[in-house]
Amino acid sequence: MSGGLLVAGTTSDAGKSVVTAGICRWLVRQGVKVAPFKGQNMSLNSFVTREGAEIGRAQAMQAQACRVEPTALMNPVLLKPGGERSSQVVLLGRPVGELSARGYHGGRQQALLGTVLECLDELRGTYDAVICEGAGSPAEINLRRTDIVNMGVARGAGLPVLVVGDIDRGGVFASFFGTVALLSPEDQALIAGFLVNKFRGDVTLLEPGLDMLRGLTGRHPYGVLPFRHGLGIDEEDGLRVSLRGAVRESAVAPPHGADVLRVAVCAVPLMSNFTDVDALAAEPGVIVRFVDRPEELADADLVVVPGTRGTVRALEWLRERGLADALARRAAEGRPVLGICGGFQVLGEHIEDDVESRAGRVPGLGLLPVRVRFHPEKTLARPVGEALGEPVGGYEIHHGVAEVLGGTPFLDGCRTGQVWGTHWHGSLESDGFRRAFLREVAAAAGRRFVPAPDTSFAALREEQLDRLGDLIEHHADTDALWRLIESGAPAGLPFIPPGAPA
Repeated sequence: MSGGLLVAGTTSDAGKSVVTAGICRWLVRQGVKVAPFKGQNMSLNSFVTREGAEIGRAQAMQAQACRVEPTALMNPVLLKPGGERSSQVVLLGRPVGELSARGYHGGRQQALLGTVLECLDELRGTYDAVICEGAGSPAEINLRRTDIVNMGVARGAGLPVLVVGDIDRGGVFASFFGTVALLSPEDQALIAGFLVNKFRGDVTLLEPGLDMLRGLTGRHPYGVLPFRHGLGIDEEDGLRVSLRGAVRESAVAPPHGADVLRVAVCAVPLMSNFTDVDALAAEPGVIVRFVDRPEELADADLVVVPGTRGTVRALEWLRERGLADALARRAAEGRPVLGICGGFQVLGEHIEDDVESRAGRVPGLGLLPVRVRFHPEKTLARPVGEALGEPVGGYEIHHGVAEVLGGTPFLDGCRTGQVWGTHWHGSLESDGFRRAFLREVAAAAGRRFVPAPDTSFAALREEQLDRLGDLIEHHADTDALWRLIESGAPAGLPFIPPGAPA
């Protein structure tokens, strides 16, 4: 087998990431050597590969679905929003500058198409199949000229396109038809068919509509995937905890001890790597929620200040909303607080930032003996070590360099009383370390909580990926999907007017 496929969507959040991962896991279980790819990703949820490259975390998750190591080739362009109108551009795993949306779409993006196609071509030369993920909708006609992730990639690489639609939102048939009808004849020739996602109910009631859609477009429906809770692992952005819903619902066992632990995560602006708390939510008896008001910290046994792409802005937000004062009270009372990356930095004495916000010297919350200076060069690393008597690993993505002036060492950061801080993302995925940390939190909070001795975050993640593979295997037309990946879009697909505007 040698081929590829681009998974597009009628909208953002139609399920492209999880469908791509599901197809990857299905293929690898068939003995196919497969890799994921996304030409351009816009996300604050990123990951560091073994070679020290920063890519979208969704592509790292998809690589795991393929049972391969993620590389920068799988996501050559990553955009990390820094506000409403500008983003940091990460090219082949390294930041190359900040650009406004107008500046990026005005010329820079189109110039990157060659790099994107070269990366895809290299992957296709190494793997039996490459499953590509699109972004947003391929019918965003205002952006088609500079597109390097949807039809620009499909046309450049000759890939067939499968369009995913979220029926749970309503209007899926109109979305399928309209997506095709707004594309040029050349683009339409690659749109092979449709996949309905998140269906609830009796699928026989949907079949007449699928038959009519086939008649109207001449394109094949490739299946109807039922709605399943908790399949949105490693989402690109948002306030969701990507594994929280699934793991909490599937972990039917009661808390291992007498009490539960309540974790409040401050929903800071430009929150990054919110998946850091997934591993906490995977523990039976740990309840995780996002908060934005000080009163919501009152009953929390642990407060997490997560990473952010806007550290100074997050500081301002914490102060404006009264959360800074609430965190200071917690620290004075000896109640646990954990800061991760940008959240660690805001807990320090001050920040000198002439890089991210260009705000100069800004006072921090003063809860940790740490001073932070932002450097133009970004730290990208995969550190390993030991803490609380347990081995632990993680990954670092930050411009701020911390000078630790006291406290008890904790990973790369420190601990003072019950305030903990580290730059390490992903450290809580280390099972022994997570259990040791939660025992410390429970003792400080006076809770009779006991971590379950057998929770394996890696095993839970594998279980999730297998569930995605099962969805494709049991509910998609896998014979037709196989032919599509191997042979490309069928010849003679009809043109649906009006087509793209000139």
